[in-house]
Amino acid sequence: MSLAHRAANEVTEEKAPCHFGDRSSSDTVVRLRTSDGRDDWLYCHSHILIEKSKYFADRLSEKWPTCQILDSRNCVEVYCQESDFDSHVNVLRLFYVEESSRDDIWHGVRNALGILRVAVELECLQIVTACVNYMEAVPWEETEEEEILKTIPGMGSQVLPILSRLEPVNPSALMRIFRSAIQLATSSPPQDMNDLKTSAQEQLEYMLTEDDDEPLLKADDEIRSEVKQCMSRLFARFNSLLESLFCESSELAPEALHILQFYLSDLSWACQILTKLEIMRDLVICWMDASDKVVKIVHPSNPEPNSETIKTTVKIVEVAAKVLESIAYGNVILPASKRLHAVKVWLPFVRVAKPAIDSTTSIGDDTLELKVDGELWQSLESTFVSLVLTLPSGDQAEILTEWLGNNYIRYPDLTEAFEVWCYRSKVAKRRLAILDGNHGGSSTP
Repeated sequence: MSLAHRAANEVTEEKAPCHFGDRSSSDTVVRLRTSDGRDDWLYCHSHILIEKSKYFADRLSEKWPTCQILDSRNCVEVYCQESDFDSHVNVLRLFYVEESSRDDIWHGVRNALGILRVAVELECLQIVTACVNYMEAVPWEETEEEEILKTIPGMGSQVLPILSRLEPVNPSALMRIFRSAIQLATSSPPQDMNDLKTSAQEQLEYMLTEDDDEPLLKADDEIRSEVKQCMSRLFARFNSLLESLFCESSELAPEALHILQFYLSDLSWACQILTKLEIMRDLVICWMDASDKVVKIVHPSNPEPNSETIKTTVKIVEVAAKVLESIAYGNVILPASKRLHAVKVWLPFVRVAKPAIDSTTSIGDDTLELKVDGELWQSLESTFVSLVLTLPSGDQAEILTEWLGNNYIRYPDLTEAFEVWCYRSKVAKRRLAILDGNHGGSSTP
């Protein structure tokens, strides 16, 4: 055969496509083995292995001292874990796939992660790049995300783009999203947007909560200022609604009560946020100023209250409980006159609200929205006891006198406050005499 003819044949052979596993044209066997005894012979082509993988290029080079010959072919033994076996086979298959055709062959994130792990190990730069591009672009399930977090960090800088969606956000971007979220969470959007608003409220609370991780947002002056501004607008709209409802002489329509419920839900959520930020005072003042109107607009003692009235009452109790707790335990400092007013307004309301709510929830099955957690009633009772005991003794006597003669004496039960008042009153003269004696003794030269 002439030299030209031989060269033409070589060119033809070079252009002829090679196929993975084609034994007839293969010149190299990749012997894939596991510690469990699995031993597969994969028929490959040395020029493709060398082009696609630095690992195989080294194994098939003259530098490698023990290149075996098997079945008249070069043989490269590769040991792997059983769990990575299929990924090794997939990587070898990908050597034979055109780069432009790889986008739709990964078969999911978990499979791509296995391929990536092997491609990094075998130093297959093109496959690593293609795999990173795929995993960076597609959505992940939660379990996949956890596996990615366990696997990727040990693979080097070339795969780190995959983790770009998990990187911490810079403070300015975080503040921007917080500002947008708090504005939505305290707004009054159309009803079809209430789910979005609720989601914003939930995520804001999550951002500010310290659990296994630090809060996403630190309660600094900028955060507090933004929250105060948004809450101020919420309080203004709430007060405007109360004014309009207060002016209505007839019984409130269900639609009006429904709107009021949305505002009360917002205020209940606001209590959670403001407590975390330690700026509850503004809400307490707003609620105390509005208390007289609230209890007159919606009072459970009204004859035959409908379900909307009871739902509204439940929400009022939830907000009132959080506000009164802030006052009773000294988180928000109010003068004695304001504290006395709080007791005189809300003690009568709560003692009537509880039986009204309890009687409604005992009838019918669809009462989930009307239920109040038993712990809330218990906590509210403790709050009233603490609040009463902060008042001057004369005001305590007035409240306890009214309580002892009331039909609703069972709840809230002020027995503990009564016992403390009796003790303090009995020993008051002796205590004050001791104090007077101490003062007199200290002034003697």
